[in-house]
Amino acid sequence: VAWLDAAQKTEPSARAIIAPHAGYRYSGPTAAWAYKHIDSSNIDRVFLLGPSHHAYLPGCALTQCSHYQTPLGDIAVDLDTVAELKAAGEFDIMSRKVDEDEHSLEMHLPYIWQVMNGKDFKMIPILVGAGGAKSERYYGQLLAPYLRDERNLFVVSSDFCHWGQRFQFTHFDRTYSSISESIQALDRMGMDAIETQDPKLYERYQSESDNTICGRHPIAVLMNAIAASPSSAFRTKFVHYEQSSKCKSMSDSSVSYAAAVIYPI
Repeated sequence: VAWLDAAQKTEPSARAIIAPHAGYRYSGPTAAWAYKHIDSSNIDRVFLLGPSHHAYLPGCALTQCSHYQTPLGDIAVDLDTVAELKAAGEFDIMSRKVDEDEHSLEMHLPYIWQVMNGKDFKMIPILVGAGGAKSERYYGQLLAPYLRDERNLFVVSSDFCHWGQRFQFTHFDRTYSSISESIQALDRMGMDAIETQDPKLYERYQSESDNTICGRHPIAVLMNAIAASPSSAFRTKFVHYEQSSKCKSMSDSSVSYAAAVIYPI
């Protein structure tokens, strides 16, 4: 609650957000900036898209659970919409173990509960695998009608650059005076690509930079859902950015966190 109070609402109310999923003491304040833009008064359903960290998944998978438990209370799964998606597309079903182990979904549940402020709603968790552009376009087009429905909110779970030897990623553009500035510049290029809402441009950025954005595939699915909507229906804006630490030497490590708001125009 304190993080939400400290965050600022700088854009119109969101139809979708991109927010991080690390430990709350690292990424909680950044996530608050995205969640600050949610007006729950018209929201009946929350689509939660997160990357798969533990299970290989070429497409997307749905939950088989009826509720998600949180310390604040249970969140009901929209079983009708889950069945609708299962019937319409090529979705797998998560095993109970994969579902329970996936922190990219779990870490968002208290925030979702908090911003919904006691309102009756249901959730559709979707685990997004490492599919290519064709897969991301397919699922994005499938989800586009839900994105256009003002009763729905999309939450896309992603951290940004994972930098350091333990992540096997140590890109350093030495035109910048420090590693942390180089990381921020790399992330900023990615954020700029996402703000264009052009999935092909974002795909090219990822191919050329190889930035370790763990939610790159859920982000691409969302971008394809936006692209499948009427022209100029939405605008994407990043509203906050942080790094877990400021890397100064090649032995350091950090993870970047960014918050974005997608709103109808």
